[in-house]
Amino acid sequence: MLVVNRFVVAEADQDAFTARAAQALNALAARPGYLRGSLGRGYDDPQWWSLVTEWESVGAYRRALSAFEVRVGATPLLADALDEPSAYEELATAGPGGEVLLRGSDRSHGTGPLPSPP
Repeated sequence: MLVVNRFVVAEADQDAFTARAAQALNALAARPGYLRGSLGRGYDDPQWWSLVTEWESVGAYRRALSAFEVRVGATPLLADALDEPSAYEELATAGPGGEVLLRGSDRSHGTGPLPSPP
């Protein structure tokens, strides 16, 4: 699963924000089920930032959020994210030059299997 948190950060606050984001990534990365994460800044508008993490499962992500270290090290930053959906179920993946791998939804009322690519 992917978690995409977006932020708008004033230029004057960016150094403090990147330090807080590094602390958040450190706390999240220490949790079971964490696969990878990155902090990015918008090329078109450097006030826009993203914190993207990938998890083995929605359960691993939810358990991570309840851990004390994450509540202290990451939750304050995540509370400043834009108020929008942030957790995404991966339904298709592809590596460089690789085949697209499709998955059905884990949601009981989800979309079901995706069609095969052309």
